[in-house]
Amino acid sequence: MTTGDGASLVRRPDASNRATLLELLFDVVFVAAIALVSMITAQNGSWTDTGHTLLLFMAIWWTWSITSVTTDFYDPEQRPIQVVIMVTALGAVGTAATLPRAAEAHSLIFAVAYVAPHVLRGVILVSALHRHRHKAQERAARFLFWFAVSAILWLLGAMLPGKPHWWLWTAAVAIEYVSTAVRFPTPWLGRVPVDQYEKVTEHLGERYQQFVILALGDIILVPTLKISASDFAAPRLAGFVTAFITMLLLWQLYVYRSGSILTLTKRQRGRAARLAPYTHLVMLIGVVCVAAGADRVIHQPTGETPLREVVLMLGGPALFLLGRAIFTYRLDAGVPWHRLAWLPVLGVMVPWAPSWPSVLVTAAAALVLAAAVASDILRDRWRQKAQSGE
Repeated sequence: MTTGDGASLVRRPDASNRATLLELLFDVVFVAAIALVSMITAQNGSWTDTGHTLLLFMAIWWTWSITSVTTDFYDPEQRPIQVVIMVTALGAVGTAATLPRAAEAHSLIFAVAYVAPHVLRGVILVSALHRHRHKAQERAARFLFWFAVSAILWLLGAMLPGKPHWWLWTAAVAIEYVSTAVRFPTPWLGRVPVDQYEKVTEHLGERYQQFVILALGDIILVPTLKISASDFAAPRLAGFVTAFITMLLLWQLYVYRSGSILTLTKRQRGRAARLAPYTHLVMLIGVVCVAAGADRVIHQPTGETPLREVVLMLGGPALFLLGRAIFTYRLDAGVPWHRLAWLPVLGVMVPWAPSWPSVLVTAAAALVLAAAVASDILRDRWRQKAQSGE
């Protein structure tokens, strides 16, 4: 660990692309938060509550995403960057701890725990880079400006009850997502230059892969916590095994050709960097829904399944397939129809699934995922035969 000057603060082209141990520890904190989001989603009693939980998850995900961009552009071995990572991890612990009552008594604590790391990151980076008059200080200032704007809405929303609370928080999340997409246009500074905005390394692709693999573990962690406090009846065990199989199938769908993400051209990596936060958000919402659905299966594996739970159990796999397909399309410029074709199959089951036991709903979803994996394998074999001229 070194203090470094402004130049050494920025990642060198020849720097290692491996994640540091501190970054991996940082991931664990966020995976724990995702597990909590899944359990809260499972307990939500209305669509409105589910929407609120989704909004908070979007904020948590954005913290991880922006921090990963930071450790890709800057050197995570430098002390200022390590301070940023540790402060952000502490903030993530705070937001996770207050999630169950983020709309009530703990709303201000949640807002402060969320806002503080973003603002402090900007202050630390701008100060460190300004001392050495590094050109990247303007990039850091643009990030700081927009997170300061959203911070005002987060804090104001925390102080207001009811609908205004959620309106302001929704606006804050929208500002963060949109400002990132349009390269942080800032008064007097303009936008982040394209060469800086698209300056990414294989490190970032590896970070996304590591996080998704860890997050998939929540699909079995959540039902494990649930079943450990229940009797091991046959339907519950069937639901538990189905959750494990689903986790493996989603892993297979994600890692299929994922190595190509790490070997993209410079232009493709820039495109991937712009798209990855949004497509991975869709996939991770799918993971949250699958884990929440597994929780409900363990809770009540037999009997009719409420529509909201059906949407979790079938919508989760659908969102994961959709997010991965969009990411593949934007990188390869080809529509993965062999995967998208399975989305209507999941949709067709929705009208009838409420009359099924929940364990059957999740088993049906797992069968569709298995078919999607099989279509990947068959497609590869057909391609190999076509290339060999057989």
